[in-house]
Amino acid sequence: MYAFSSLLKNNLPGEFIAATEIEIHEAIEKATVAFETYRQTSFAERADFLEAISEEIMQLGDALIERTHLETGLPEARITGERGRTVGQLRLFASLLREGSFVEAIIDTALPERKPLPRSDLRRMQHPIGPVAVFAASNFPLAFSTAGGDTASALAAGCPVIVKAHSSHLGANELVATAIINAAKKCGMPDGVFSSLIGEGVLLGQQLVKHPQIKAVGFTGSFRGGMALLKAAVNEREEPIPVYAEMSSINPVLVLPNKIAQDVDAVASQLSASITLGVGQFCTNPGLLFVLKDGNTETFIQRLAQALQQVQPATMLNQSICAAYYKERQQLLSAQGVEAVLTGDEGREEYKGRPSLAKTTAKIFGENSSLQNEVFGPSSLIVVCEDENDLKSALRSLHGQLTGTIIGTPDDLKRFQSCVDLLIARVGRMIYNGVPTGVEVSHSMMHGGPFPATTFAHFTSVGTEAIKRFLRPVCYQDCPQEFLPDQLKDENPLGLMRKLNGEFTRDAVHQLEPVPR
Repeated sequence: MYAFSSLLKNNLPGEFIAATEIEIHEAIEKATVAFETYRQTSFAERADFLEAISEEIMQLGDALIERTHLETGLPEARITGERGRTVGQLRLFASLLREGSFVEAIIDTALPERKPLPRSDLRRMQHPIGPVAVFAASNFPLAFSTAGGDTASALAAGCPVIVKAHSSHLGANELVATAIINAAKKCGMPDGVFSSLIGEGVLLGQQLVKHPQIKAVGFTGSFRGGMALLKAAVNEREEPIPVYAEMSSINPVLVLPNKIAQDVDAVASQLSASITLGVGQFCTNPGLLFVLKDGNTETFIQRLAQALQQVQPATMLNQSICAAYYKERQQLLSAQGVEAVLTGDEGREEYKGRPSLAKTTAKIFGENSSLQNEVFGPSSLIVVCEDENDLKSALRSLHGQLTGTIIGTPDDLKRFQSCVDLLIARVGRMIYNGVPTGVEVSHSMMHGGPFPATTFAHFTSVGTEAIKRFLRPVCYQDCPQEFLPDQLKDENPLGLMRKLNGEFTRDAVHQLEPVPR
């Protein structure tokens, strides 16, 4: 296999060998054996490992930036920033490990005198689930890829990782995979704690997901790809496993009337920049805009079209994504009741995406669910609503989304609070007077949402809470102190924040008396 550069329009140096069925099996078996050791490593040892990975990635220097630029067409400045995000989230998970409370230690001490029945000593905490398969994303070749958030959170949880490299950036994958393996060796981690495999998407992906030793899957990609993995994980395995798939979102934006009247040019410029950021190749791209019909509506639409028209077409991630963008865009524009506001195919043959804008009515939007299909690129659809009831009707028809955004004045926010409530029920993150593009890696971030945005609305793929996808709770009943994990021992040797008899505290068990319940 070769890496094709949509920037240079030719294959890049380097031949990459697809993994055989035997090699896939060997990688999984090594991960299974490694799990028995890796799960026992201390939080400090895992933190050191994650920090070592970040250091090894930084030591790759300009070679990683240059190769990724050629493979994706993304500007070097963007890739440099993404590298910073990648190593930053590795270090953030290292700090989470050193703090330790992510295990959610809960202790209910024994009540031997309780009537009518005594209570046993019960202690619960989170444990790693086992080897995890991670599918690298096309649009974030570093931060959602080989050493991205899925890998970082799974390794932090104590789970070995097998990455399926994305065919769009095989060279970048090889560089980063080597950095992770070097870090594992330096930190004395077990052989097999990390592997990277190359192969055809469907074949390799299905082999990984169906293998009985794989216990969970992290995926960022298309709805079609995510659903194929989910069906295989549930229907074609003796033991079903979770597939944490981020799949499809058009990230609706409510652009409210007072804000348009006061700041039409600023709002148009703000949305244009978000729609075209990264050539629209973000999972949080604002692909759907709701506006209420009044004397300023048409002015807003034209100002937004003018702002988009000023954005020059730019190289997309690869040939197939570019071809899919123009195909999906044409399907949207040719739908009954959809009117093209801005279009153009210039740059199509050069693998470049040109912005487009369309509009329709709330009635047509509600009647045609295909208008909610994601167009992965710099495109957006405006839904013009006759009144507030029309807007509410359109919002009720919305599929699950990663984000929802409201742009309005304080008076707008008060007036349309019931519309905001409808939107909150359908999204994972609600943005006020901003744009959905740009996802902070933090403790409180929620990057997930109701189906079909993701397969599990309860989990995030960004931020420290992502670790919960690869953990499961275990309760110890009447376990002798010497056999308890340190996180659950009476003296609390790690100094964790724990829930002790219903109260959060860092105190040792003997310092608090149980409350009969």
